[in-house]
Amino acid sequence: MGKYKGFAGAGMNTNKNMSNVIKQAQKMQAEMERVQEELEDKTVEATAGGGVVTVTANGKKEILSLKINPEAVDPDDVETLEDLVMVAVNDASKKADDIMAEGMSAVTGGINIPGLF
Repeated sequence: MGKYKGFAGAGMNTNKNMSNVIKQAQKMQAEMERVQEELEDKTVEATAGGGVVTVTANGKKEILSLKINPEAVDPDDVETLEDLVMVAVNDASKKADDIMAEGMSAVTGGINIPGLF
């Protein structure tokens, strides 16, 4: 029995370490959820066409407002306006992703966790 004593002690230490890892993971998860909720309330703004189209979105990538300068409305060139709106919406979505990634990075210490959000 004395021959295996070191292994038993190592196993107990490993269980304690695993318990600490689980507690740390749970704490990190709770912190990530808190940060995510905070960031969902933040807003980002994006423009296109030199400010002709302005989109405001929140951290959940929901569009809160869309403003179009009346001068940009040309019935003979709707396609350009559509493109400007698309560019502004996509930019707002990217900015929302960026603030979420920044906030999560602060929690995870910069460790990239695949599938986090």
